[in-house]
Amino acid sequence: MADILKQTRCFLFDLDGTIFLGGRLLPGAVELISFLRASGMPHYFLTNNSSRSRRDYVTKLENLGLTVPLESIFSSGQAAAMYLQKQKPGACIYLVGTPSLEEEFTGYGFDIGEKDPDFAVLGFDTTLTYEKLRKLCDFVREGRPYIATHPDINCPIENGFIPDTGAMIALVEASTGRRPDVVIGKPNKPMIDIIMDKTGAAVSEITMVGDRLYTDIAMGRHGLRTVLVLTGETSREDIPVSAFQPDLVVAGVEELYRVLKEDNSGM
Repeated sequence: MADILKQTRCFLFDLDGTIFLGGRLLPGAVELISFLRASGMPHYFLTNNSSRSRRDYVTKLENLGLTVPLESIFSSGQAAAMYLQKQKPGACIYLVGTPSLEEEFTGYGFDIGEKDPDFAVLGFDTTLTYEKLRKLCDFVREGRPYIATHPDINCPIENGFIPDTGAMIALVEASTGRRPDVVIGKPNKPMIDIIMDKTGAAVSEITMVGDRLYTDIAMGRHGLRTVLVLTGETSREDIPVSAFQPDLVVAGVEELYRVLKEDNSGM
């Protein structure tokens, strides 16, 4: 295990189900991040949860006992805004998302509206209404460019799971016969491009740590190393039948911290 981690020059951590679950930090999170900071190891937090802005995450982590700078957090909402900014700056967007996601998009100069939008964007909307879905399906049927922030089917919470954007993608497809033109978040290329620009590390020097096989571990198809934690969506029984195989499997970030601490020469 340690031999693989010795080649890592940058860590990426999923948040929901990896660093915290619901309203509590997972065991070892504070110790691991403190260890990486003391070792001078670059690390970033990469979340597909577009219901929260990056500032929301800074506040949540602070309240849970982990201080993280804003620039260390990347969300699929931010990545979607950056992607669309390259396509058409200042565009009008029909957004199915929370107020926090709206804030993320308006911060990049977009106009949020329902009249003749340039793009229809589907995020993880915990304020979802039937009317929002109806309007989204109308725009999708019209052929508007259709973007989803991320593909996650479920979002892990302390007592189980709640439907995520991937489930809404399936609903819209059932109604319209159409899937998104682009899905931004992990494990897709737009998210990788943001990380590569930020870190400057070679893809083979980056290790992704997360709890989902089809998003976090699927990042490995781009050449990243991957570590699966079993504190979120994935159980050990899911691994053998998955198309996406992790380089390492650990019970959680507490075990990863112990491994790294035992072999400090890899840092």
